[in-house]
Amino acid sequence: MVKTAAILAAGIGSRLKELTNNKPKGFLAIDKMSIIEESVVKLFSCGIEEMLIGTGYLSDEYEKLARRYSQIMCIKNNDFRDTGSMYTLYNLKDKINDDFLLLESDLIYEKRGLKTLLEDDHKDIILGSGETNSGDEVFIEVDGYSNLVNMSKNRNELNSVYAELVGITKLSIDTYRKMCEFAGNGFKSNRKLDYEYTLVGISTNTKISVKKIDDYLWCEIDNEEHLKRAKEIVYPRIKDTESHEVS
Repeated sequence: MVKTAAILAAGIGSRLKELTNNKPKGFLAIDKMSIIEESVVKLFSCGIEEMLIGTGYLSDEYEKLARRYSQIMCIKNNDFRDTGSMYTLYNLKDKINDDFLLLESDLIYEKRGLKTLLEDDHKDIILGSGETNSGDEVFIEVDGYSNLVNMSKNRNELNSVYAELVGITKLSIDTYRKMCEFAGNGFKSNRKLDYEYTLVGISTNTKISVKKIDDYLWCEIDNEEHLKRAKEIVYPRIKDTESHEVS
């Protein structure tokens, strides 16, 4: 059973303009809690016992969160301004020793996505959704067995589109080490690699399954339009759906 989660939270969030002048985008609030804390609570409720947060921009805010939750450890990417998400994930390599869930810090999502991945027999599996038409989507191409072939924000770079990347993935420690090895070589020429690029890079010799939930409710918050959509459409639907599940 997976007991560890890693959250990538180093980004500046510049597309959110003044909203992230004084706090990382993970600390934007949709309801009573910040995005990141709501994610943390959902992860704990699904059996996660240890959480690593790869920080960077305004990292002190995450350190404050870690002081409130003893299960959280923060590891700062001091080069966050000049590196990508894979570099932040690579920085966790001395702390990740087992299979884990990988998440992005700016997500609001249904808890059932976590449960689906945790209960799936595949050790390496990406959560995908149906089309959201939210803008800035990452599209996923798979083979005939629903294994990852490619990912891109440009549909035209793919032979077909199977799902949209949610930003929640279950990874085995072996696959993570392959990602780190692949990225370590790539950093020699480009330190701004993202973790999606690395997943695609190793998928030629490592099977990574994609689990699509067509009606999955989620939203990544990269800009003000995403935030508006999250507040007005997605979060109210998630809250309503999960309230019925509890009852």
